[in-house]
Amino acid sequence: MSLITSISGIRGTIGGVAGSNLTPPDIIRFTAAFGTFILNQGQGKRMVVGRDARISGSMVNALVVNTLTALGMEVIDLGLSTTPTVEIAVEAEQAAGGIIITASHNPKQWNALKLLNHKGEFISGKEGEQVLNLAESGDFSFAPVDALGSVEMRHDYLRKHIDMILALPLVNVEAIKSKNYRIVVDAVNSTGGTAVPALLQALGVKDVIEINCKPDGHFAHNPEPLPEHLTELSARVKTDKAHLGIVVDPDVDRLALVCEDAEMFGEEYTLVAVADYVLRHTPGNTVSNLSSTRALRDITEKAGLKYFASAVGEVNVVEKMKENNAVIGGEGNGGIIYPELHYGRDALVGIALFLSHLATSGMSASALRRTYPNYVISKNKVELTPDINVDEILMKLRDKYKKQPINTIDGVRIEFDGDWVHLRKSNTEPIIRIYAESATDVTSGNLARKIIKDIGDFIG
Repeated sequence: MSLITSISGIRGTIGGVAGSNLTPPDIIRFTAAFGTFILNQGQGKRMVVGRDARISGSMVNALVVNTLTALGMEVIDLGLSTTPTVEIAVEAEQAAGGIIITASHNPKQWNALKLLNHKGEFISGKEGEQVLNLAESGDFSFAPVDALGSVEMRHDYLRKHIDMILALPLVNVEAIKSKNYRIVVDAVNSTGGTAVPALLQALGVKDVIEINCKPDGHFAHNPEPLPEHLTELSARVKTDKAHLGIVVDPDVDRLALVCEDAEMFGEEYTLVAVADYVLRHTPGNTVSNLSSTRALRDITEKAGLKYFASAVGEVNVVEKMKENNAVIGGEGNGGIIYPELHYGRDALVGIALFLSHLATSGMSASALRRTYPNYVISKNKVELTPDINVDEILMKLRDKYKKQPINTIDGVRIEFDGDWVHLRKSNTEPIIRIYAESATDVTSGNLARKIIKDIGDFIG
């Protein structure tokens, strides 16, 4: 089992030995460290906490909330919530920070603490190092009995979140309502099972078919929204003659879509379609990470605007978006960041903007998909063992392909006449991710296999 600390938060498997997994002592230690870090920032004592529906969530939540109150902090507990809803609540409550209890797309045995600053954005890598140093040193002090903190339960923030989405100028409720869409929703039995149907109802979609929408944490399939995990959703879209299928991950910051013909819209193209809609109405720059499809760059440059690439990780995308005043950005895993609402990946605002685009275009989902450049990304991974030196492998790859254009701001990204391959060590799992993109699945797959063979040769 594993305990992973990174800019993506504190992530690990439940149970086992303290220090090696996400056990109660580890949860308390890292929560105390982050609470102390927040108090030292001088932004106040208020902290927002929310969680997804995974089985361990209530246990982890109790440890987190009680640790924060032991530090003398004022906790606003949203209970079952989404990651973007917690981010919005931090800013709305003028809180000093926030903790989201979710392991995102990881299977049920995992959980994590995602850490937010007073803006409701993920803390930076430098700030994360300070938290980890505090956790290592144990240099935190708890409050005496008369100075213990407080807990306030709040269950109104999903409604506030939805109302903020409805108020966005580009969200066209009347156009959506007029289409009488039938939509199938798969929320992998987490908090999206509450949030997505509520949003669709608010958008005027009356015919919503719910599958895996009971937020009990018993994931009906692998929670990562990849095509091989969405066979049930595709089948229901076809049999129920729906206009669209929607799937979100357990904490509702990733969005994938199924077209009316039961084919995948492509999680890479969620951002592309939403960005196209936003750019048509509010021209500006765009940002995605190095592992995302080049289609976003294509549609941005076609509109006479500028595209920028960032390192992988939401905090890196947000930083690049702010640097370049981007009007839309995100990651090719279905993560939409729309600054008009907030600087965080948000599947709910992604749904509202996509449906507005679909409704005003007058096209079916499959027809809309065909309007975009067609690239195929082959997504692969290599499991790591303790004896594998990742940095040495990446260095050997750089040397082997030194005549090709290479970007090293995040692992190694190598260009091959318009095709590309990106290798990086995951922030969330003990693996090397290998993404390759080309015009066909055959060529992208061949490129990925070529690099995987190189890695195998280097390992010996």
